[in-house]
Amino acid sequence: MLLSISPRDTRVQARLALALRVGLGLVFIIGGVAKLARLLSVSKAQGIVDEYVGPLGYINQTFLDWLFSGQLPGFVTPWSFLTVLSAFELVSGVMLVAGLFVRPLAVVWALLLWSFVVSLPVVTAPGVTPPSPTYTSPAMFVQIRDIALSGFFFVLYNLGAGARSLDALRFGRPASLGRDWEPLGLVLRLSLGAVFLIGGFFAGFSKIATFGMPGVLLAVIGLGLVAGVGTRYFALAAVGVLVWFITAKLAGAGSAIGYLNSVKREFALLAAAGVLAAVDGGRLFALDRAWPALREGLATYLGGARRPPAGVVEADKARS
Repeated sequence: MLLSISPRDTRVQARLALALRVGLGLVFIIGGVAKLARLLSVSKAQGIVDEYVGPLGYINQTFLDWLFSGQLPGFVTPWSFLTVLSAFELVSGVMLVAGLFVRPLAVVWALLLWSFVVSLPVVTAPGVTPPSPTYTSPAMFVQIRDIALSGFFFVLYNLGAGARSLDALRFGRPASLGRDWEPLGLVLRLSLGAVFLIGGFFAGFSKIATFGMPGVLLAVIGLGLVAGVGTRYFALAAVGVLVWFITAKLAGAGSAIGYLNSVKREFALLAAAGVLAAVDGGRLFALDRAWPALREGLATYLGGARRPPAGVVEADKARS
């Protein structure tokens, strides 16, 4: 039996925001450090630039043309672009962990993460074999974890700066906004559930994250999270999968930063799963509520004419 913790309590919401912002902040601290370590190295800079603008990189031809074909100032080169973006990742990650400008950063990253989806180079046309190795799964599937992180940021924006934040301690911003948890819990469980659903149903396809687990296990966890029934238990299962994956990756780690970079997104996923395990994901669109509503709808539209409610009939009689 899990302990009951009310997500309606503003103090609880402040702690939930703390967990999310630290998990999300770690993603960008690790990513920023890992990229800057190569970009600022004379011997490694060209290698990472070639990776990012290559067929297995993260910038498709449309964005390459828009960014580096003369439409922007000449100082915007692949190296300068990646360096500025990586520095912004690092700085914003530190600010998130410290709790500074949390809500503005949450909005920026909630939107910016989608650019990583639309800019991914993919070839998904039937019968077309790309001349060089590239992504052959839909961009939304490959980048489903970034899409989930975007959802987490929208939740963080609505929760507030969180406990132990500079926004609250130094600048008097509310640690919690006291928002209704139901829609926030829905966004959180759908965002996390989508990662496990894609990993479960498309396990084995190109560049789909499966955390080294059988697809059927991921699918069950994803379906449970999306269904909103027993959310805390499915979230605990997600925690177990993520902890196992993070631990297992240690075996092949070549360096500390390389290892952390390989599991950085999982820290945010782990934070979200922990939040859901602690307080549940709300009851909006939960399966056990959807079925009675569906049954009532079918009875309404397929069961023939309905008699008006008794109160309406009595009111009509009184008027006549």
